[in-house]
Amino acid sequence: MNFALSQMPDRNQKPRTAGITMVMDKGLSIEEVKNFMSVAHPHVDVVKLGFGTSMVTPDLRKKIETYKALNVPIYFGGTLFEAFAIRNQFDDYIAICKDYGIDWIEVSDGSITIPHAEKCGYIEKLTQHAKVLSEVGSKDAAHIIPPYKWIELMKAELEAGSSYVIAEAREAGNVGIYRGSGEVREGLVQEILTQIPGEKIIWEAPQKAQQLYFLELLGCNVNLGNIAPNEVIPLEAMRIGLRGDTFHLYLDKEQA
Repeated sequence: MNFALSQMPDRNQKPRTAGITMVMDKGLSIEEVKNFMSVAHPHVDVVKLGFGTSMVTPDLRKKIETYKALNVPIYFGGTLFEAFAIRNQFDDYIAICKDYGIDWIEVSDGSITIPHAEKCGYIEKLTQHAKVLSEVGSKDAAHIIPPYKWIELMKAELEAGSSYVIAEAREAGNVGIYRGSGEVREGLVQEILTQIPGEKIIWEAPQKAQQLYFLELLGCNVNLGNIAPNEVIPLEAMRIGLRGDTFHLYLDKEQA
């Protein structure tokens, strides 16, 4: 913080287990990573190399080292895991993650169908090698999962060893916990929260209105994911009430 202000929310500091900002890197160059990190690294908890981009990113090892030099963990997008899984190359995937020093791993089934017991088996095995994030929800907008099923899947994956469950939204924020318009499926979110601890969920929220919804619902230390690199600083300002959308959240009522 560059200035002293009263009536500020109690924002968790790094390293934190709640209030996480997960950033999606869809192909930044190494120089762009350096520039991005020079400004945003205090506010970035983990970076996802989106979908399968790590397969085609030049100088991948150097890029990962650039992030890790600032103690920012990296993980490969869940789509890459699925690409290996469907080809029966799960052991190859573990070996690659070890080789590149990846200590967070995402397990998802948004693009392929994996029997849930099998998915939980993957989670259990991967917890021996890394911190596991598991994503719940389909990337297919036509595949609507009822709330009770979201809860059932999330519970089972946390019990299998996931550190966090990720609520699917894609990078556009228009599937899963959102309607095609980007509007939050509020009833779904509220029902999930009756059974799953909020601090164990990372809500993918690439759009500002989606970020605002979760900040108003769960406070400044909500876990948010799929944040674009150029949105990290604006999001952090919004988290602590220094953006018009949240300006009055933390002020005393007589001053608000």
